[in-house]
Amino acid sequence: MEKWIYILERWQKILWGMPMLVLLLASGALLMVKTRFFLFRKSDLIVRKTIGSLGAKKQQGITSFQAVTTALAGTLGVGSIVGVATAITMGGAGALFWMCVSALFGMMCKYGEVVLAMHYRHKENGVSYGGAMYVLEKGCRMPVLGVLFALFCILASFGIGNITPTNTIVESVRVYLPLPPLFITALLAVLVASLIFGKGNRIMRLNEKLIPFVSVLYIAACGYLLFLHREHLFSAVLFVLQDAFAIDALEGGIGGFVISKAIHFGVSRGVFSNEAGMGSSPLSHAGVVDANPVEQGFWGIFEVFFDTLVICLITGMMILTSDAYGLGLEGAALVIACFQEGFGVWGGILFACAIVSFALPSILGWYYYARECIHYLFTTKFMLHLYQACFLGVLVCCGSFDFVYVWYLADVLNALMAIPNLISLFLLNKDVVKLTKEYLILYGR
Repeated sequence: MEKWIYILERWQKILWGMPMLVLLLASGALLMVKTRFFLFRKSDLIVRKTIGSLGAKKQQGITSFQAVTTALAGTLGVGSIVGVATAITMGGAGALFWMCVSALFGMMCKYGEVVLAMHYRHKENGVSYGGAMYVLEKGCRMPVLGVLFALFCILASFGIGNITPTNTIVESVRVYLPLPPLFITALLAVLVASLIFGKGNRIMRLNEKLIPFVSVLYIAACGYLLFLHREHLFSAVLFVLQDAFAIDALEGGIGGFVISKAIHFGVSRGVFSNEAGMGSSPLSHAGVVDANPVEQGFWGIFEVFFDTLVICLITGMMILTSDAYGLGLEGAALVIACFQEGFGVWGGILFACAIVSFALPSILGWYYYARECIHYLFTTKFMLHLYQACFLGVLVCCGSFDFVYVWYLADVLNALMAIPNLISLFLLNKDVVKLTKEYLILYGR
C-alpha cells in the first residue's frame, strides 16, 4: 500500500502542479474578461433566472433545478465539507482563502462548460445528451479527446464518486456504531443498487428533495456553531489572510513554501469542491430539455457560489473557530469533533446523519455522470451492466481504504478529466462569449 501511496502522491504533485492551477484560473479569468465581467454586471439577472425562477411554470422532463441539485449532489458533503477540512489540515488555514479565490474564476469555468454542453448537445429519441465529450467531438473536431474525457470520467466515478464518499460514510458511521466496514458498505451497496437500476431521473428526483433539505439543516447548524464562537471569528479571518500570504513567515523561502502549499491545496480542493473545470456537472445540465444554454449556465454559476462561497466558507470558519482545530484530527473526524463541541454527543450524530445524506447523493450523481459517458462510448447495454457490477463491487470493498490513498486517487482522476475539458473551454471560448452577448442583447435588461 505504501508503494501505491507514493506513486499516487507523485502523480498528484505532477498533475496538480503550477501549470494545472494556472490553467484552471486562466480559463475562468479569460471568460471573465471577454464577457466584460458580466458575472458582476448582471448579478441581478443571474439571481432572477436561477433561484428567482423556482416558482415559475413546471418544466417538462428533467428540470433545471433537478440538474443543479444532481450536480451539487456530486460535491456537497464530501467535497465541500470533508474536502475543506482536508484542505485546512494539509494546506493550512490560508487554503480556505484560495478556495474562495478559485471559486470566483470557477464560476466562469462552470458557466462556460454548461453553455457549451447545452449548445453542442445531442438529441436521441427525444432525450438530450451532452457534456465535454460531445463538445470536443462536435465543437473542437477532436473525437479522440472526447473519448478520453468519457473514459476519464468513468474512472473518476470510482474515485471521487465512489471510494471517497463511501470512505467518508464508513468513517462517520463507525464513530458511533462499531460495525465492520464491510457490513456498512454492503448495506450501502444494496441501497445504491435499489436506486440505480432504473431511469436517470429517479436519481434526480431524489436529489431535488434531499439536497435542499440537508443543505438548509447543515447551514443552520454551522451558523449556530459560529454564533457560539463569535468572539473567535475576527481572529480566524485574520489567521486565514495571514496564512494565505505567509505574513508571519520569518524567511522568504519558508514564506514561499507556505504560500505555495496553501494555493495548491486551496485551488485543488476548491476544484474538488465545486468541480469547476472538470466537466462533470454539465453532464446533468445537458439533460434539461426546455432551457436556454445561457440561462442554464447561470445555474452553473449558482452551483459554484452555493457550493464554495456558502458551504465551504461556513464549514472552514466553523472549523477554525472551534477548539477542535489543532487536535490533529483530519477529514470527517475533525468536523464531527466540531459538532460534538457545540451540540454534545448528539451533534456528532447529527453531522454523521448529514454527511451520509450528502454522500449518498454524491455516489448516485457520479453514477449518473458515468452512465452518460458509457452511453456515449458504447451502444450495447452489456457495458452498462458490467460497469454497474464493478461500481457496486468497488463500493463494497473500499470502506477500509487508507485515508491518504483515497484523496490522492481522487485528485489524480479529477486532473485527468480536467485536461481535455479545459482544452475545449480555451478553444471554444468565442462561442461562449457570442452566445452570452446574444442573450444579453435580448434579455439582459
